[in-house]
Amino acid sequence: MSDKPNITYGPSNPHPLSQMRTELVWEGKYDEFGNRREVNVAHLSMPLQRTEAIDWPQSRAKAQGTLFDDARAHADDFRNRLIWGDNRAVIAALLEEFKGAAKLIYIDPPFDIGTDFSLSVAIGDGKETAEKDQSILEMVAYRDMWGKGTNSYLHMLYERLILSRELLSEDGIIFVHIGSNINHLVRVLMDDVFGRDNFLNEIIWKRTHAHSDAKRFGIIHDCLLMYSNSENYSFFRQHKPHDDSYIKSHYGQVDENGRRFRLVTLSAAGPGPARKFGDRVIDPPPGRHWAWGQQRIDEGLKSGKIVFARTGQPNIKQYLDEMDGTVVQSIWDDIPPVNPVSAELLGYATQKPEALLERIINCATSEGDLVVDFFCGSGTTLAVAEKLGRRWIGADLGRFAVHTSRKRLIGVQRELHEQGRRYRSFDVFNLGRYERQWWQRDILKGAEDEHHKVVLRFFRAEPLPHAPSPLIHGRKAAAFVHVDGIDSIFSGEEAKAVALAVKAAGGKQVHCLAWDFEMDIRQTIAGIESELDVKIRLHRIPREIMEKNRTEVPPFFEVALLEAEPVLRNAPKGKTVEIKLKSFLPSLTEVPSKELEALQERAMTSGFDFIDFWAVDFDWAPDKPFNHHWQDYRTRKDRSLKTISDADFSYNKPGKYTACVKVVDVFGCDTSISVEIEV
Repeated sequence: MSDKPNITYGPSNPHPLSQMRTELVWEGKYDEFGNRREVNVAHLSMPLQRTEAIDWPQSRAKAQGTLFDDARAHADDFRNRLIWGDNRAVIAALLEEFKGAAKLIYIDPPFDIGTDFSLSVAIGDGKETAEKDQSILEMVAYRDMWGKGTNSYLHMLYERLILSRELLSEDGIIFVHIGSNINHLVRVLMDDVFGRDNFLNEIIWKRTHAHSDAKRFGIIHDCLLMYSNSENYSFFRQHKPHDDSYIKSHYGQVDENGRRFRLVTLSAAGPGPARKFGDRVIDPPPGRHWAWGQQRIDEGLKSGKIVFARTGQPNIKQYLDEMDGTVVQSIWDDIPPVNPVSAELLGYATQKPEALLERIINCATSEGDLVVDFFCGSGTTLAVAEKLGRRWIGADLGRFAVHTSRKRLIGVQRELHEQGRRYRSFDVFNLGRYERQWWQRDILKGAEDEHHKVVLRFFRAEPLPHAPSPLIHGRKAAAFVHVDGIDSIFSGEEAKAVALAVKAAGGKQVHCLAWDFEMDIRQTIAGIESELDVKIRLHRIPREIMEKNRTEVPPFFEVALLEAEPVLRNAPKGKTVEIKLKSFLPSLTEVPSKELEALQERAMTSGFDFIDFWAVDFDWAPDKPFNHHWQDYRTRKDRSLKTISDADFSYNKPGKYTACVKVVDVFGCDTSISVEIEV
């Protein structure tokens, strides 16, 4: 006899399955007790740290002591933001200041599980290229995104959409750019987050030309899922030029000035009175009225805009160049991908054309509105937003993406300033040590001791089980060794703590091994070494040690080495200062092993070939962001690079000053040093 209760389901006692709503469920959406997991904003929220301030035209003018019309040059006092870091933590950090402020959010998350994220980057004059791999942080993030297949991807996106909804204004719109392989699931996910009633469009963008797939139709489109945050959203209808066949069939007449036009009736539905047309009074057709009033009719007759048909009825000359064009629908086949020879091309495999973002931004925002993109990649959304007079915030986990965006946006600043158009300054932020702590807490799952042992073995260092400090993990010859956490960013603050521990243990030198380093760590190392009399050597842990059954010892490259010196020149009002690069040796940390030997030799003899961008802050202080007083960088068209600045920088009074020199190599890795100046 069964112990199960005898339950009868029916109209009076419906089965639970009969009352379930349509829902997308994935692993991680609910906890072990069946409760929906909430996104803990307080757990994620951490302060943003401003590391760079960029306003090249203004900085250039002030450096040379020339006038700068701030009111004319700047749209307002809002400073745009470019942020390096995990976008989940970035959005949470933005909510305190920008909750409900974004008029448009556009995101283009990676949606191809098989994507190869290596890039081809130009070296020197551009005749040679090298491959660039992902950084460790990018690799771990991508692993987390797709580690459990679609489940991981949906959970990643769900958390970010929940946070984005809080960032979006009540009348705002969000676009998610997604591939046809997963758009069906993402649309249901967005129904869950924003509500099915707030779905506006699924837009098809023809992103490429025909494919000759053998066993299916060629996939040549992406999808844009468009949702509002409420029913009170703002939308501005977009137009595109008429195609040639339409023009020929509808605008077949040409006037004496070469302008195409067509004749359309002057009457409209609904009865109305007669009007004077010169010396004639003409009644409209039965049941219709004249669409123009008497004054406009008189003007139309005078300008030749009104012409008469053989029947004597008045028509209007409708000129093609006065029309808005065809109203854009939900299939966008008029915006091609970025042309391989276009100046717009930056080498990103997933780079979107500016015309696509221009249409998206124009349909959802007005001048001055805030546009957000937290998978900003090469910075297309941000560049277009700047050109259209919108405020913007962009974020990306990739250091190379942030560097590419920074260069592009500096170029936009220069372009707008030269055209006499207003622009906005922007700042670069990161999450600094707060992000490192977050990575350790959320990603690191124990086994830290084993991690130390593996790294020390490949570094050929001896483990110290009874080390004098928890920050000292091994010894190599006379130097101590510190191994940073597997998913940490080694910071200047950490470097000082390690150096203090080494000094207390009687050491004079320490090797600091880390997977990744905080931006601008070289700015603080020299001061720590001078203060504590401890030599600090920074080494990147090679990703090869993660390979299964790896026995061969891979190289542990030191962080890029940079030398620079001041150049003082006599000027009518005192002295001007320039900075000269003396030497540069890149780290080559993100170069595939197959290319390493050849590039190492090239780097030793021609280190400057690996510099992609460099900038100078002539009045740097360690407690302030890096201020771009001068900068130079390579572009696809112009591969030349200055090794001496031409800022003509002058100080207000004689004294001792500190300049900071920031160099970014072709792989997006940056290093900075301080240079002492006395005038």
